[in-house]
Amino acid sequence: MVTLNLPYFPFKLKEEGNKIYIFDEIRKKYLFLTPEEWVRQHVLQYLIIYKLYPRSLIKIETSLVFNTMLKRSDIVVLDKTGKPFLLVECKAPHIKINQKTIDQAARYNTSYNARYVMLTNGIDVISCSINHAKRTVEILKEIPDYSGFI
Repeated sequence: MVTLNLPYFPFKLKEEGNKIYIFDEIRKKYLFLTPEEWVRQHVLQYLIIYKLYPRSLIKIETSLVFNTMLKRSDIVVLDKTGKPFLLVECKAPHIKINQKTIDQAARYNTSYNARYVMLTNGIDVISCSINHAKRTVEILKEIPDYSGFI
């Protein structure tokens, strides 16, 4: 897999047949290792280890309905009341973060109304804070740590 612009983590990998699987500690199972899953697992570890988000508040591939279509968001972090706080959309490293991917995250967030949105392909990261009442978006250097915000 490609080296990402995220910290290194010692993942549990296994090979079955000619396929490689990575252990997802949130879902407690091995998943087929795709480029997007590689990014998602790095982001999960970053959120847990560096940003101190509790595993119990992290949801993976949460279903949502947008324009009568069923979609799945990559990562949603809930606040202590169970409301979405952070939406993370992960792309494979070869997928450019462009207006199309930004629009996708924005559409998903119309359902979640999360205060923070992070979009990454593991190489590039866009993080922002959204004030829904004022309808403003502020680009951030990085998403906030867990402490003091949730």
